Amino acid sequence: MKAFTTLALATICLMSAPVHSEGLLKGVENAVTGEQPSQSEIDKNRQEIRQVSQDALATLAQINPAARKAIERAPGYAVFSSFGVKILVAGGTSGRGMVVDQRTRRETFMKMAQVQGGLGFGVEQDRLIFVFTEEQALRNFIDQGWEFGGQAKLSAMAEGEGGMMSGAVSVAPGVYLYQLTETGLAATITVSGTKYYVDPDLN
Repeated sequence: MKAFTTLALATICLMSAPVHSEGLLKGVENAVTGEQPSQSEIDKNRQEIRQVSQDALATLAQINPAARKAIERAPGYAVFSSFGVKILVAGGTSGRGMVVDQRTRRETFMKMAQVQGGLGFGVEQDRLIFVFTEEQALRNFIDQGWEFGGQAKLSAMAEGEGGMMSGAVSVAPGVYLYQLTETGLAATITVSGTKYYVDPDLN
């Protein structure tokens, strides 16, 4: 069973975007063997996450120019790159990302994990962009983590925060979420049992 799980995780990494697949594959290897990442691996993973974050922000701004102003004015934002796999009757999504406090410029690297049900086999990759319009919401996300319990489908807003948050989903007071897929900006976001927490290896 352990070998099967390792193979599945490796498959996800290899099918993910080339910009960060190598680092994620090494992360899977470290997780299986229990080894601590070296400083060079830590630095490489941080840089890959930064690059994915910048690419996601640039893509979002191109698709939805109003989002750029919303992010620039916000106390902070977070970007996560997720990759998921469904095998037989159980599936899961995991990924890594970073939170940026725009007032202090501090970066906090985080992980995400999700367990879901469903039949079939497939791999998908999304980029999630959180915008924190309130300082306390940003602090809570970093200090306490974040968890979506249960399952819900949330529809993107047509307006909000003076029209700047159009295309985003309001997930909590002072917290908005964009989801970028391979086909563009998602109009409906499905959340179920997803947890976000500080990455102990990269901070």
